[in-house]
Amino acid sequence: MRFAPLAFALLCTLSAAHAAPRVTLAEAMADPDWIGPPVEQAWWRWDGKAALYTLKRPGATVRDTWQVGLDGAAPAKVDDAARAGLDADGALLDGRGERSAFVRNGDVFVRDVRSGALAQLTRGSDAATRLQWGSDGALVWRTGDRWWRWDGRAIAQAATLLAADAPGKPPAADDLRDRQLRLIDTLRNDRALRDAARAQGDAWRKADPTRAPAPIYLGKGVDIVDSSLSPDGRWLLVATSEKGADAGQVGKMPKYVTESGYEEFEDARTRVGRNDPLPQKLWLAEVATGKLSELAFDPLPGINVDPLAALRKAAGKAPLQGNRAVQVATSGDNGDAPTLRWRADGKAAAVMVRAIDNKDRWIATVDPARAVLQPRHRLHDDAWINWSFNEFGWLPDGTLWYLSEESGYSHLYVLDGARRRQLTSGNWETSQVVASNDGATFWFLCNRAAPVDYEVCTVPARGGEVREVTALDGVENFAPSPDGSKLLVRHSAAYLPPQLSVVEAGGGTARRLTDTRSADFKARPWIVPQSVQVPSKHGAGSIWGKFYGPANMEPGKKYPVVMFVHGAGYLQNAELRWPEYFREQLFHNLLVDEGYIVLDLDYRASEGYGRDWRTAIYRWMGKPELEDYLDGLDWVVANKQGDRDRVGIYGGSYGGFMTYVALFKAPGVFKAGAALRPVADWSQYNHEYTSNILNTPELDPDAYKRSSPIEFADGLRDHLLIAHGMIDDNVFFRDSVMMTQKLIELRKDKWELAPYPLERHGFTHPDSWYDEYRRIHALFERTLK
Repeated sequence: MRFAPLAFALLCTLSAAHAAPRVTLAEAMADPDWIGPPVEQAWWRWDGKAALYTLKRPGATVRDTWQVGLDGAAPAKVDDAARAGLDADGALLDGRGERSAFVRNGDVFVRDVRSGALAQLTRGSDAATRLQWGSDGALVWRTGDRWWRWDGRAIAQAATLLAADAPGKPPAADDLRDRQLRLIDTLRNDRALRDAARAQGDAWRKADPTRAPAPIYLGKGVDIVDSSLSPDGRWLLVATSEKGADAGQVGKMPKYVTESGYEEFEDARTRVGRNDPLPQKLWLAEVATGKLSELAFDPLPGINVDPLAALRKAAGKAPLQGNRAVQVATSGDNGDAPTLRWRADGKAAAVMVRAIDNKDRWIATVDPARAVLQPRHRLHDDAWINWSFNEFGWLPDGTLWYLSEESGYSHLYVLDGARRRQLTSGNWETSQVVASNDGATFWFLCNRAAPVDYEVCTVPARGGEVREVTALDGVENFAPSPDGSKLLVRHSAAYLPPQLSVVEAGGGTARRLTDTRSADFKARPWIVPQSVQVPSKHGAGSIWGKFYGPANMEPGKKYPVVMFVHGAGYLQNAELRWPEYFREQLFHNLLVDEGYIVLDLDYRASEGYGRDWRTAIYRWMGKPELEDYLDGLDWVVANKQGDRDRVGIYGGSYGGFMTYVALFKAPGVFKAGAALRPVADWSQYNHEYTSNILNTPELDPDAYKRSSPIEFADGLRDHLLIAHGMIDDNVFFRDSVMMTQKLIELRKDKWELAPYPLERHGFTHPDSWYDEYRRIHALFERTLK
C-alpha cells in the first residue's frame, strides 16, 4: 500500500468537507442516486481514442451509454441516433489485429479497425454467443443449438445439434413389429423405399458443397448443455446430461403482496443433497460425417478415487462404484465462461472438467484425430475447489495457460507441450488474466502489496519479472486498448464509486477520465476507515479489517463497539475499493458520529487471502469466524478504547448466520445482534455452495449439526433482531420462520422478527432499507448506550 491508509481520491474531498452536514439514516438508506452512479460496464471505442461506459439513469432502471475521449473532453451521453454505430463490451480482435467482432443486442457485428467500417452480420431474434476467430480469419458463433461460420464473404450454417434420434435409426427390438414386417410385404417394401430415399438424400448432401451439413443427432435421451465449434468448422465438442433426470424437488415460495390481490407461489431452488447436480458426458462430433464419439473421462487421474469414502462408510452408504460423476459445463462464479475452448487453428481443444463432489478439477486437451482426452493438469482439494480462479485459454502460438490454487494461492501457469512454467508466485492472488494480442504478455489483477490492495500487474508469457503497472489501490477490472498500448482501468476507493482512468500498458501515471459523484456526496465529511490487522490468537496470522472511529479519541473514554460481519462468506470487505456494503459504510459513519466505534473484519472464509483462509471453515461453519471476531473484540478493547461490556454485532446473509452464532455460542459477550436474511439451518440452503463446505446432510450430518444455528439456539441470552425479506429466493424466509418457532418453543425473550413482504435477498426499496436500519439503530441505542 502506498498510502496510510487513505485512498488518493479521497484526500481532496476532506479539506473542504467540514462545513457539510453529517449523514442521516434516511440519506444512508435512500436510493443511491444521490451519491452519483458508479461506472458499470466499460470498453474501448474501436480506434482506442475514447472509452465507452454505462451509467444508471437517475430515477430509472435504464442504463445509458456514455463516451469520454482521451483528449480531455468532458464525458457525454451517447444519443439514441448514435447507438447504432457503437461497439459493444467484449469485442474480440482477430489474429492480425485488423478486425474486431462483437455481439450487440444479440446480433453479430464486425468492425474493420483500420478504417472503422462496421458490418452487421446477423439480424434476428435468437441471440448470438461464443464468438471465436480462427487462425484463417473466419469467425464462428452460436445461436441456440446452431453454429454459424463467416469466412469474410458469406455466412454459412456450420452445424446443427439435435437432441433426437437420427432418422433411420433401427428401432428397439419388438416382436410384434418384426411379425408385421414379415407378414405384410407392402409395409416391408414401403420401409425399404423410405430408407433408400433417405440414403440418397444423405449422399447428395455430402457430395454438394453448397448445402449445409446434416444435423448431428445426439439421441432423444439427452439434453444439450453446452457446445463449441472448432474455428475451422470441422469439429464440435458437446456436453450433455440425461434427459428427464431427477434434479431434485423444488420448493414453493409464497408471495402475499401481489398485483393480482391473491396469494401467489413461485418455484424455489432445491435444497442441498436433494439431488446432486446432473452428471454430464462429453462428445466429439465430426461435422461433415455426423460421426459422434464419446470422450471417456477414464484418463483423468484420480477420477475413480472417492475422497468421501470414509464419510460414506461412516454414514452406512455403499462405496462408490467406478468413476466419480463430473460436469463439463458448471454453475458457480464462472457464470457463462466457456469450459470448452478451441485453439484458433481448430487442431486442438482444451476442456475443464469438475467432479460433482468438487474435490477435483481437471484440464484436458482433445486431439480431434484421436478422439481422446489427454490430462494436462489436475487440481485436488480435500475441502473444495474454488468457484473462482478457473480461467484458462490458448495463446496464439498454441501455448495453454491456466490459473490454479495448487500453491495455496491462485497463480498463473503455462503449458508449452509437456513443459510447465509457473509465471507468478507468492502469498497473493492472480485473477482476471488477459493475454496481449501477440501472446507475448499477460496482464492480470494482483494483490501483491497487501491482500486488500488490488492493482494491474504484468508478466512476460515466457517468464520473467512480475510488475505492477498501476498504483490505484482499488482496481476493479481493466481492458487493453485495441493496439495494446494502453489500459482502460475501472477502479474505486472507500468513498469513490467505480470510475475510469487510463494508463500506459507498460505502467505510469493514471489519468482520470470520469468522476460521477454528486457534489453533495463529495462535500460530506466522510470517515475514512483505517485499514487494520488484528493478530489472531488461534494461529491464523493477521485478520485484516476496517476500523471506523473518531479522528480524535477522547482520553480515558470507553466507546460502545459495533462489529459488522459481511455476507457470502467468500467475499472481501476490507479491500480498498468501493464497498459492496456502501449503505452499511454510511451507517457506520452515523454510528461514529453518535459515539460508537465500528470494526469490520475479513474473517476466515473471506476472499483474497488464499486457499487455507478460504477453506478454514470446512465441515464447521461458524467456529473459525467467531474466533476471529472474539480476537477482534480483544484488539479493539486493547487498542481502540472499546468497552467490552457494550458490544453489538450485525450482518446480512452469512453475516446474519454469524450473528446467530455469536449470540448463541458466546452469550453475554455481545449484548445485542441483528441477524439480517440469516441462514438458520444449512440443510435448507443450495447444493453448489453448501455441499462444498459441509458435504451433504446424509454423508456428513455432524457438520450440519454443529454449523446450523437452529441446533444451538438455546444459547440465546441477549437481544436479537431478525430481519428478512419474505420473497427471498436465496436464503428462504422459511429459515427465519423456523427460527421463530424454535425460539417460541425455547421460551426465549428479548427477540423480535421484522418481515419485509416485497423484498428478496438484496433489498431494493428505500422504505425497507430505512425500516430495517431504523430497527438496528434502535436496538443498539437501547442496549449499548
